[in-house]
Amino acid sequence: MVQLYPEEELVAGCQKEKPTYQRALYRQYHRKMYGICLRYTDDAQDAQDILQEGFIKVFRSIKKFRSQGSLEGWIRRIMIHTAIEHYRRRSRYFMVDMEEAEKVELETEALTNLSRDEILHLIQQLPPGYRTVFNLYCIEGYSHREISLMLNISEGTSKSQLSRAKALLQKQIRHLNLRAAGC
Repeated sequence: MVQLYPEEELVAGCQKEKPTYQRALYRQYHRKMYGICLRYTDDAQDAQDILQEGFIKVFRSIKKFRSQGSLEGWIRRIMIHTAIEHYRRRSRYFMVDMEEAEKVELETEALTNLSRDEILHLIQQLPPGYRTVFNLYCIEGYSHREISLMLNISEGTSKSQLSRAKALLQKQIRHLNLRAAGC
């Protein structure tokens, strides 16, 4: 059983580099953070690598943590930035810049019929550029301007990547719904 410590005690112990608290912090947050890492890659091993690299950064930077926000939110930001760095290092895809991105709405009723795992699987099947922008915009709540700065792309490219990601997801969802209906 995982022993949970109050956030202040956990942070103080990690800032003093006490292994008991470092293990506790990892055990307390690794599953949630693994889920975040998994959204940015289609490979479980890559997600595990991002997770490990992210926690190394957490432990190296924990002395800078000031309790102005939640510890979980701080760790989450580190994981997202680590995933973006991982994407940049491994990116083999050229992002096409478009001035106007066509707006595509996902069918919400189709989404309600899908499980969390099915949705995650569909997101993981997106090309890396689409997947990264989709996650940052739709799940993490970043603006196109913020995404453009993080990924060194234009805002138009961010909008284009999001539009294409939504279109692909919509196509995949329709396909799943047709299969489920026996068509």
